[in-house]
Amino acid sequence: MTEKESISHAVFRVARLHRMVAGQLLRQVGLHPGQELVMMHLWNAGPQRLSDLVQAVGSDAATMTRTVQRLEHAGFVRRRPCEADKRVVIVEPTSASLALRDKVEQMWDQLDAITVCDLPEEESAEALRVLRSLERNLLRAASRDA
Repeated sequence: MTEKESISHAVFRVARLHRMVAGQLLRQVGLHPGQELVMMHLWNAGPQRLSDLVQAVGSDAATMTRTVQRLEHAGFVRRRPCEADKRVVIVEPTSASLALRDKVEQMWDQLDAITVCDLPEEESAEALRVLRSLERNLLRAASRDA
């Protein structure tokens, strides 16, 4: 196995395990992995066009539509037509979702703590730096192929 294959496999394994642990934590507040990212964005940025959520979260339109439908069914978001353009859908957090905000933020902090629990602070900062670099590399490759 080459070094590149080892890095790719390690990234895959870490991402899968991170998502699994996130799922375990999120179930405690009634969310599924990925839904917390949508909610965090809505809580921070306010009501958004569905297309803006797709970009902000790095999703695709079909996945985002399903995610928003599930969040709406759970009572955490509401969809409404844009007043300026009735073809555009605006997604906004409900007051019921605001009760989740602190829990989701605590869960996110807990997930970070679990992820780096035995790393010294400088190694944790270095891991974040390396992950950002890997992300830039992959974004560059993805935009080249698009």
